[in-house]
Amino acid sequence: MDMIESFECVTSSDGMEDDDAVSSNLPRPYLKISASATAAAAATAAAASIGVVPGGAAGGVPGPLISPATSVHELLECPVCTNSMYPPIHQCQNGHTLCSTCKARVHNRCPTCRQELGDIRCLALEKVAESLELPCKHYSLGCPEIFPYYSKLKHESQCNFRPYNCPYAGSECSVVGNIPFLASHLRDDHKVDVHSGCTFNHRYVKSNPREVENATWMLTVFHCFGHHFCLHFEAFQLGMAPVYMAFLRFMGDENEARNYSYSLEVGANGRKMTWEGTPRSVRDSHRKVRDSHDGLIIQRNMALFFSGGDRKELKLRVTGRIWKEQQNPDSGACIPNLFS
Repeated sequence: MDMIESFECVTSSDGMEDDDAVSSNLPRPYLKISASATAAAAATAAAASIGVVPGGAAGGVPGPLISPATSVHELLECPVCTNSMYPPIHQCQNGHTLCSTCKARVHNRCPTCRQELGDIRCLALEKVAESLELPCKHYSLGCPEIFPYYSKLKHESQCNFRPYNCPYAGSECSVVGNIPFLASHLRDDHKVDVHSGCTFNHRYVKSNPREVENATWMLTVFHCFGHHFCLHFEAFQLGMAPVYMAFLRFMGDENEARNYSYSLEVGANGRKMTWEGTPRSVRDSHRKVRDSHDGLIIQRNMALFFSGGDRKELKLRVTGRIWKEQQNPDSGACIPNLFS
């Protein structure tokens, strides 16, 4: 990985889980009382009492008795991946169930009894699932929502309380968590510099700027307005041209990010380039932001011009500031608020 060789930072303050672990803390499913649910439950209970599990084949197929102590939540848990099962729910001739994803993974063999699975659907269990209402799996992180079983999955993929991925771009870090945890993780584990203040003044130096590879050079975190912001600076190939790029990401969700703006400026020798925009949420990956070119992009020749001298060494000074947009109560327009 291409690394920066020296770095100066002058920051001025201007007055401004694991799914299973989370699931273990959740309440048990809620049952809606409805005619269809009553009928489905009665059918299941009746079938279980005679040792038959209802299935997609004509009539029932012999299967093990279902203990009354077994919860519906456990019945809907795939024995292979332990995730909740969604239609189509498959079963073998002995009544063992598993999800459609795992059916392909086990090569059409029941992982419990090794019988061939075939194409038997467990329609009774699918019907029981329709009667359930479950809390979001991010319940322990603060989400208060409860959803019908088949709507829960879609919500969880977009839930505002879902954990954030580590925003560090120098490696494929798999750590997830809330923002305070990730801010500490960046500082302690990735050794990222964390500064307080809404303005910044960085100097990036590299002795051989003509050797440009796709590489992250620097990540710095700023804490202002009670939030954390990630300033990225890196070099990569844009088509056939090597470029340098600086951009800001907000450590929070997209709706909160829209409340802030930032500017970046680089220049020397009587010339300057400026960029102004809204920081992207860290919900958007570092690569997604970079590939959308949403930031200050400096061509290598221009960067060397700004560096001065014989153009054999990169010396870029990037300055900028972050401010909060304030809603104008009369016009509805946003006006900048430069003070914290």
